[in-house]
Amino acid sequence: MRWLAALLAVPLVACSTSLDRQGRTATTVDVKYLAKSEVDRIADTNRAEVVDGLLLIADKLYKRNPREWKKAGQPSREAAVQRLRQRLQGRWPELGGLREGQAAALAFTDFYTGDRVAALVFGLLTMVDAAFEYKEEFYILDSLNEMKLYNSARNLDIAVWKLGHDRNPAGEPYLLANELDPANRNLSFEREFGRVMGLLDFMAKIVADRNGRTFSRLTHSVVSTVFLPVSFLK
Repeated sequence: MRWLAALLAVPLVACSTSLDRQGRTATTVDVKYLAKSEVDRIADTNRAEVVDGLLLIADKLYKRNPREWKKAGQPSREAAVQRLRQRLQGRWPELGGLREGQAAALAFTDFYTGDRVAALVFGLLTMVDAAFEYKEEFYILDSLNEMKLYNSARNLDIAVWKLGHDRNPAGEPYLLANELDPANRNLSFEREFGRVMGLLDFMAKIVADRNGRTFSRLTHSVVSTVFLPVSFLK
């Protein structure tokens, strides 16, 4: 392992091909690239796709529920989505310090009067942040936990169920999502949720294989509306 330690100790430089003064091709070795395994590069892409997918869901929810971003005092739908993208840099006093499942659950409670889209998607995004160990890039010595990724996928499944079934005292959905009217059928929310769940399940299987663990996807039906733990898993 000495060669690995030496490799990781080298400063990371950009990869480029250029001509020297004599017109010969000169290539700078991308040490940053060498410090990544194939799994690390897959994890980088997977995480980015998952986050972008959840932000797309937020944008769709805001389009159907414009009153929500106005509750948070945001100047536009785009600003509300950008706030979610920068979730770890800003402050969220309306959530009272809640994150992950506890924050997401607020979107489906009678007493919560804040931005329900923000509560739901902030909760889901912070679950994903925890599942990816709060990293945006991964290298050879980094590790992930397949159960955190798997639970994050199941939590998206629960979110889909709650969007379709949870109602306020007036019998209305807390948030409008899929349009089930046969004359104007729209299942784009469910499709995007399904795509993001597939990405998380795929990453969970890869991580389990790398960790040398047996990981078979369990048949899952939503029998509970309680979001599963993520950050507390070891």
